[in-house]
Amino acid sequence: MRLKVLTWNIHKGFSVGNRRFILKEAREALRMVGADVVFLQEVQGEHHGHKESVEEWPTEAQFEYLADTIWHHHAYGKNAIYPEGHHGNAILSKWPIKKWDNLDLTLHSQEMRGLLHAVVDVEGTPLHLFNTHINLLHHHRVQQLERICAHLPTVVKKAEALIFAGDFNDWHRKLHGNLCERLDTQEIFETLYGHHAKTFPSFFPMLPLDRMYLRNVRPIQAMTLRDGPWGELSDHLPIYAEVEI
Repeated sequence: MRLKVLTWNIHKGFSVGNRRFILKEAREALRMVGADVVFLQEVQGEHHGHKESVEEWPTEAQFEYLADTIWHHHAYGKNAIYPEGHHGNAILSKWPIKKWDNLDLTLHSQEMRGLLHAVVDVEGTPLHLFNTHINLLHHHRVQQLERICAHLPTVVKKAEALIFAGDFNDWHRKLHGNLCERLDTQEIFETLYGHHAKTFPSFFPMLPLDRMYLRNVRPIQAMTLRDGPWGELSDHLPIYAEVEI
């Protein structure tokens, strides 16, 4: 079974520098790709202030607005909670989500993070999807990786297929080797092309912040989406991939 997969930090629906609210344009761009599974980071679940002041702010949560009639199944991990609302990670899927949970990775109140886990049924085959956005400081990322590596073996059997994607903030690539070794995964860009995808900043991508790790899943192709509107829709570029399970 071949799947189209996309991971993207949507910057809460705002363009680079928060100059414009462009969630509608982001939805149209996602529809054009037609991915089977979408991993999203920095998804606004609710914001009372923006609801009153931002033109075209949706009445529903951003992940529901983006899913619309294309992705009938979705899960949302509420991580950062504040007086105005909350945001976190989301998974959109054309395949039924059988179960999901959200592991708290928060180390301090300034960066509230999580690991969203959803199990989808791909024509009778379980596929584990993990979506995360981890901290900016390296020593915090190391602690969060320890939690992740301790947690995954408790919820995924070694023979089962998994895709682990998101914004790892690992621009120095110091977590990568440990992540591959301890979780027995391969990063799709490194496997196919020998390097990680540069996704940040979107207008001149230099840093490899976003990744897609696979286990018991065969990589077919991967690319950063740069042409057309993508460079203006967020401060990150998306990673698009095709894989087989």
